[in-house]
Amino acid sequence: MAVELDVGHALLLRPGEGETITDRAGRTVRILLAHDLLDVTWSRYEPGEQGPDPHVHREHVDSFFVLEGELVFGLGPQVDEVRAPAGTFVSVPQNVVHTFRNGGDHTAFFLNFHSPSGGFAESLRGRREGFDSFDPPGDGGRPAADVIVSPPGEGDRFVREDRVNLTKVELPELSAFQLSVDPAWKGIGAHEHDDHVDAFFVLDGEAGFLAGDKVLRAAAGSFFAAPPGTLHGIRNLPGRRIVFLNVHAPDAGFAESVRRR
Repeated sequence: MAVELDVGHALLLRPGEGETITDRAGRTVRILLAHDLLDVTWSRYEPGEQGPDPHVHREHVDSFFVLEGELVFGLGPQVDEVRAPAGTFVSVPQNVVHTFRNGGDHTAFFLNFHSPSGGFAESLRGRREGFDSFDPPGDGGRPAADVIVSPPGEGDRFVREDRVNLTKVELPELSAFQLSVDPAWKGIGAHEHDDHVDAFFVLDGEAGFLAGDKVLRAAAGSFFAAPPGTLHGIRNLPGRRIVFLNVHAPDAGFAESVRRR
């Protein structure tokens, strides 16, 4: 069962939790977070499962992180194919034509981030018409080269004494980091942001997420989100290596602060 924390309405979802929108043979889609600044979904696509037709967004960035398996993206005016195996982060800026599918032989699991929301979660729920999604423009839109594709293990690497931080994407609307921490890492003390959502997905290990005086264990596959004004932090409870995906929406200068630390 999802845990909504008392302080600032932070949200912790453990593996398999979330608001299920679709659950059929070919795919499962769950909403993890619906917020004006950031919508997050978790999806399962079976081999051959096709995503949306080629389209563009005019007002928000559409991003993906492949957890397992592989997605094949079609990008730009020619819908050029780009393969994205597990560990790849893809960010599609406004007015770039895009689509995707599971073109591999294995089940694909992935996270999808819309920043800002653009009404994505509400459109999935069937509560909103006019979601920020449009047919490809007559001129083909922006080039495929404008899409950020960060393959597994790649990104701006910042090595510290007890952790390694890979910047996967840095855009005004969203920044994303893959953070690997050693057993000696003590965590992040309680703090809050007044201008962006701070969200985490545990990729490996187990962490303790803080909100107020509560500490909740979160295994791999868990999702934690702290909207603006939410007191939150992290503890390395088991004292072992943990790997997170950390997303800030909007970036609000966070990527620059990582470089300075």
